[in-house]
Amino acid sequence: MRLSTMRSRVTRFPSTAAAGLVLLVLLGTAGPALAQSKNLAPGFTNLAKATKVVVMPIDIELFSISGGGILEPKADWTEAASKHLKVALLEKQRSFGLTTAELSDEDADDVAEVNALHAAVARSISMHHFGIASLQLPTKEGLLDWSLGEAVHPLKQKTGADYALFSWVRDSYASSERVATMIVMAAFGVGLVGGTQVGYASLVDLNTGQVLWFNRLLRGSGDLREADKAGETLEALLSGFPVGK
Repeated sequence: MRLSTMRSRVTRFPSTAAAGLVLLVLLGTAGPALAQSKNLAPGFTNLAKATKVVVMPIDIELFSISGGGILEPKADWTEAASKHLKVALLEKQRSFGLTTAELSDEDADDVAEVNALHAAVARSISMHHFGIASLQLPTKEGLLDWSLGEAVHPLKQKTGADYALFSWVRDSYASSERVATMIVMAAFGVGLVGGTQVGYASLVDLNTGQVLWFNRLLRGSGDLREADKAGETLEALLSGFPVGK
């Protein structure tokens, strides 16, 4: 069998760290109903149609995994994926029926720290809200009770929106060298892993900073380098987005 053929079948296994996170998901989620309830903040159900939401620039980066398992940033892949997701997001916005606002490049630079803050809070939600019981914080009482605080107020001032949609995505792919290493090691009974796709999406109240809805994507499939597959990833990331009918 040719290496290129085998690569298409083995390049998207989760990394070791991601595999651990998958286990956390399986152990920490009792069922679909519970998982759905955990995605919403207490007392929040959905946004009304025509609600104004500012769509934040997607925080995204793609990587190639070297033969030794090192993540190497790929600027060209990241640029292509960013464009694909932006187009897919525009189409998704129309289906939601919301009034959306986007930041100018200058304004986006001014609030870049808010995007970084969201990434930090999102990682905490992923670990402490969706993780196993031992990682959950007793003070949260199992509720989606997280906030970005007053740091989001400038977004409201710049756009007039009451809500913001944040998204964070990281995607990795096994290089041909990594695939070759995986094949060789498999012959000796040693299993190595390839890439994984991880994403977070949050709806935030710009008046209070509260995270009203949160979704996590964690899997060993998908390809953001291709437009149609990037669209599928966005659908998965925004699955269950709380907009009224």
